[in-house]
Amino acid sequence: MDLTPYQLGPGDLALADVLTLMRDCFAYMEGRIDPPSSLGTVTQSSLQQTASEAEIWCIGIPPVACMILTPKGSSLYLGKVCVAPTHQRLGLARHLIDHANDRARQLRLATLELRTRVELVDNHATFKALGFTEYARTAHPGYKHPTSITMRKPVS
Repeated sequence: MDLTPYQLGPGDLALADVLTLMRDCFAYMEGRIDPPSSLGTVTQSSLQQTASEAEIWCIGIPPVACMILTPKGSSLYLGKVCVAPTHQRLGLARHLIDHANDRARQLRLATLELRTRVELVDNHATFKALGFTEYARTAHPGYKHPTSITMRKPVS
């Protein structure tokens, strides 16, 4: 398999595969995180809109790993980072993060940033192993306790 990430545009037919991939990857969170993932509101149309406003990067045909990159201030925000359950532990997340680092450098941004839910301890460990550290804890609207952890990594 070619591990080189490639970008999808708003008219790319593979966006349907990306939506399926994301739903498969995030399915295990159902009933585990509160509030539920925003992925439940993502549609083919909204993913097309996202592709016109941000960068959607994938590995594999059909995609087996993906992420959404969005510049925010001096950071490059990594959203919906996921690897198909059948392709986990093969280094694909590291390839995506390395690519995000390259994109941030090209865009002259200082840090990579992502959010993970407080309940997803395995994700915290994965992102720490990829060089991220906890930056902040935040609460979704209507919650008094932290529901998300913001993690950052300096661009190298």
